[in-house]
Amino acid sequence: MRQAQTLNEAQLRRVLHYCRSRRHPIRDQTIIMVSFYAGLRAKENAALTVGDVFDEEGAVREQFILQAAQSKGGKTRTVFLSQRLRKALAEYGRLIRLSNATRPLFESQKGGHFSANTMCQLFLDIYKACGLKDASSHSGRRTYITRLANKGVGVRLLAELAGHSHISTTQRYIDVNADQLSQAVELL
Repeated sequence: MRQAQTLNEAQLRRVLHYCRSRRHPIRDQTIIMVSFYAGLRAKENAALTVGDVFDEEGAVREQFILQAAQSKGGKTRTVFLSQRLRKALAEYGRLIRLSNATRPLFESQKGGHFSANTMCQLFLDIYKACGLKDASSHSGRRTYITRLANKGVGVRLLAELAGHSHISTTQRYIDVNADQLSQAVELL
């Protein structure tokens, strides 16, 4: 099976720019950003609630616990949110009702949680419209892990952030290209 495409910065900007033209621009941009800046799977994105991400006062948490039922493999894990992602979530939070912590963070057109499948379809629709034929709902997750690896984050930390039990799984997520190889040999 072919791996999901990792996106470069220009491609990610194109995706985020395209989201602004959609029916739910801030929601869709935020979904993309959670995928790329927190490394969540489509299933995990779909299962998020308001209370996962926002505290009782409506402030974005710096980290939250992804419950076993929300994640793959039935294991809890801590999700850490960067400043950039917290800023995007705060903007999104101003547009939604934060009073009910059990509400879906990202509501589907029908008003409830997205299903994992519908969330995957949302990603595919966005990427297809942007001309990214090899991108999928896993592209944000692969890009997240690859970018952190390129910045020198060790594979053990990456595995923990991704919720992988084995570093061999994490290693398969790291995309290697000619620029990275060239930069690596320049370290000598």
